[in-house]
Amino acid sequence: MPTSRLFALLFALLLAAATIASGPRQALAQIPQLDSAQLVRDLFALAADSMEGRRIGTPGGERARTYLLARLKAIGNAPMQGDDFTMPFTTQGRGGMTVAGTNLVALVKGTRTPDRYIVLSAHYDHVGVRNEQVFPGADDNASGTSAVLAIAAWLKAHPPAHSVIIALWDGEETGLLGSRAFVADPPVPLASIIANVNLDMVGRNEKGELYAAGTTPNPQFKPLLDATIKVSGVTLKAGHDSGGGHEDWTTQSDHGSFHEKKIPWIYFGVEDHPDYHKPTDFPNRIEPGFFFRSATTVADFMRRLDAAPPRAR
Repeated sequence: MPTSRLFALLFALLLAAATIASGPRQALAQIPQLDSAQLVRDLFALAADSMEGRRIGTPGGERARTYLLARLKAIGNAPMQGDDFTMPFTTQGRGGMTVAGTNLVALVKGTRTPDRYIVLSAHYDHVGVRNEQVFPGADDNASGTSAVLAIAAWLKAHPPAHSVIIALWDGEETGLLGSRAFVADPPVPLASIIANVNLDMVGRNEKGELYAAGTTPNPQFKPLLDATIKVSGVTLKAGHDSGGGHEDWTTQSDHGSFHEKKIPWIYFGVEDHPDYHKPTDFPNRIEPGFFFRSATTVADFMRRLDAAPPRAR
């Protein structure tokens, strides 16, 4: 058996054990149940050496996109426009260089209010290869991307009241390029987007802490987050969304593009760990129980947001 498949199998077994031991069954029953095995497969596939760190504009980034396209089709979510999940863009990157990238965008149509949208997002790119070393980016951000896919599958099986745009961004690492291209030329009117829920690094934290940033600039989300905290299998904490500087995450991932357009947002992520932006951000260093419970925690927040959006536009 190839080493990567062996790691994935062992990881799945650990995940199953950690999930069973994670807390009272009553608490687990209150949040959506995701496909843990597929969550693991997606993580290992995206963080494989063959993806070469998934940098925008590289063959590795294209391979990751091919994998993700196949997964979106397998899940059965509809393309956002026509029959194509891709939204190519060309923009100016850091240093004034012209950069071409491709976002992947799918739609889960709402059953009651299909003309109002929640954007559920994660960036799939990473920093690529440096000094002949692959930066696999397992937590940053194969974890967030895999979690979005798992939630997208759950939404397909449990159709939401509002439409949900599933957005996988390219070019986050070079200046939030994909999300900025999206809000500059959106497939739906920006006024119809009620919120962005963005995931970036949700796979590991030695304290078992997952942060939800965004309730300081968007206090209307606090009751929904407080309700999610009560049933979360992780230590879910509000913060990292005020004061400026490195500890303020308001503009440090793709939700920043929505913030600039005054669209409410919530960002789920962990604090930096020793493997952040290093070639040692391997998939076998993801903490299986924490990763699964983080993904289900975000799914629970999505469920609450869809059922009772705090703001009409």
